[in-house]
Amino acid sequence: MKSLKTLGQFIIEKQTDFPYAKGELSRLLRDIGIAAKIVNREVNKAGLVDILGTVGDTNVFGENQKKLDVYADEQFIAALKDGGECCFVASEEQEEGVELTDTGISKNAKYIVCIDPLDGSSNIEVNVSVGTIFSIYRRISQVGEALTQEDLLQTGLRQVAAGYIIYGSSTMLVYTTGKGVNGFTLDPSIGEFCLSHPNMKIPQQGHIYSVNEGNYLKFPQGIKNYIKYCQEEDAGTNRPYTSRYIGSMVADIHRNLLLGGVFIYPQTALQPKGKLRLMYECNPIAFIIEQAGGKATTGTERILEIAPEELHQRVPAILGSTDMVNKVLEFLDKS
Repeated sequence: MKSLKTLGQFIIEKQTDFPYAKGELSRLLRDIGIAAKIVNREVNKAGLVDILGTVGDTNVFGENQKKLDVYADEQFIAALKDGGECCFVASEEQEEGVELTDTGISKNAKYIVCIDPLDGSSNIEVNVSVGTIFSIYRRISQVGEALTQEDLLQTGLRQVAAGYIIYGSSTMLVYTTGKGVNGFTLDPSIGEFCLSHPNMKIPQQGHIYSVNEGNYLKFPQGIKNYIKYCQEEDAGTNRPYTSRYIGSMVADIHRNLLLGGVFIYPQTALQPKGKLRLMYECNPIAFIIEQAGGKATTGTERILEIAPEELHQRVPAILGSTDMVNKVLEFLDKS
């Protein structure tokens, strides 16, 4: 029987890809993996313990905070603080982010982490897959100096690592450091993430489109036209395509990454700038999709090239199989 390679072993093997890191990036990824196991434990106890429902507060976007949102946020921040490799955490649940350089162990930390601690948390009470999305940057300013806006608002092209954890029928951690995409499944019998999906590649063409069609009337005309194209019968292109939309971005992206497809969250009449957040949703997912051979765009520009203006900036997103994304862009251009 072939032995399983754990996440820790894999990270150490790949450490030579980052001679400048001297082990810090490996330890940072390990810390994220540890927090993911803790969050996974609570997600899997949902319904048995008092972890469902809201806490009565709202986050920076005016959205009701779930108990698990707050719990996941606390666990990831604590793990990053204790690990000592992270100097700043930008979280969906924190309006200003959390600076860690005032603690002794993190005062010389070189990395900034942007994180959505629990993506799709509105689905947790109906037992639908949820996830965590993270993005890692190296600080630009010198260690010991005050962090600057240049440190905190870097383009997606400057990510040194990005990934997501999906808490589903099995729990998986998928990440990239710019050298391809690898997936690890949590083996609960030993408490370790083990390499299960090496060198993940998204099919160039898929047959799944993922979009919240409840917002159809508010979509740009090009998106409406593309959806109608997906629904038409055409044997030559194997249409109609299959509509699959879960409402947890991680779950939709994970399925499309494995099977091929396109995920669309465009701007609407009510949200002209889009809804998804650039720094801790779109940038990390775009990095993964591109590293897997796919394409990621807002409809007008490559997501990874956007110069961010604020931590919680929103953008439209079209991500997935290259041929499908290109077809969406074709419809947008025509309209």
